[in-house]
Amino acid sequence: MPRRYVFADEAGDFEFSRKPPASKYFIVCAISMDSCDIGHALLELRRQLIWGGQQVGAYFHASEDRQAVRDRVFDLIRPADIRIHATVMEKSKAIPKTRVSKERFYQYGWFYLFKFVANKIVTKDHELMVTTASMGTKKGQASFTACVNDVLQQTVPLKREQWVTSFCPAAADPCIQIADYCAWAIQRKWESDGVDVRSYNLIAHQVAYEYDLWAHGTKHHY
Repeated sequence: MPRRYVFADEAGDFEFSRKPPASKYFIVCAISMDSCDIGHALLELRRQLIWGGQQVGAYFHASEDRQAVRDRVFDLIRPADIRIHATVMEKSKAIPKTRVSKERFYQYGWFYLFKFVANKIVTKDHELMVTTASMGTKKGQASFTACVNDVLQQTVPLKREQWVTSFCPAAADPCIQIADYCAWAIQRKWESDGVDVRSYNLIAHQVAYEYDLWAHGTKHHY
């Protein structure tokens, strides 16, 4: 039975305010692939950059990496056989019941992502592993874990024994770092109202789904 892998990360924050540095959008971004070879290649790239005298952190993180490092990472991502899927949520349009808690809002993003892309990522003949960047404390992570598992239970066209989930820091899996880069590029585009698209344009051909959840909404709640 063929296996498919999904790695996911988020961009934005849970601050429902117009005061800086609160983000305007919250984005759930997932990348799907048949092989995790890109993760091995990213680890090798890190070694090459260190040999070349570049300042590299313990792991790749798009918002903190230097531009020269980002360029090399995007050079690696651009030809890769991956598909990028994202739900974009303009936070001020979120009605109060969708944001009674961080977990509730997070689950909305996940549900409306997988509701529309699950059938495009897998068929009933696949096995699926979904790996998500962990969030917050151990106690808090349990709530986010439950959210993801609940969403997958509702949306993936697989028997329960055909899919598994994993939650870990981005530093623990290089493929999550790839998802971070993709989420960051999409976030830059949306937060700048389409002005800062340099990084997004590098991966645009791999974006299979990018949905503004409340695009037709007109009411802002703050």
